[in-house]
Amino acid sequence: MEKVYKSMKLAGGANIALGIITLVTGITVGILTIVSGAKLLRDKSEITF
Repeated sequence: MEKVYKSMKLAGGANIALGIITLVTGITVGILTIVSGAKLLRDKSEITF
């Protein structure tokens, strides 16, 4: 029975770590997307076809 609890503890810790990594990655990508979009909007008047 103790082996099951150790396994569950390891899986729970791994899930928390992956959740934190996913959260940080999502926030970073969101910020980069907003900055990139703002730069495109700012420079759109300089675009000529």
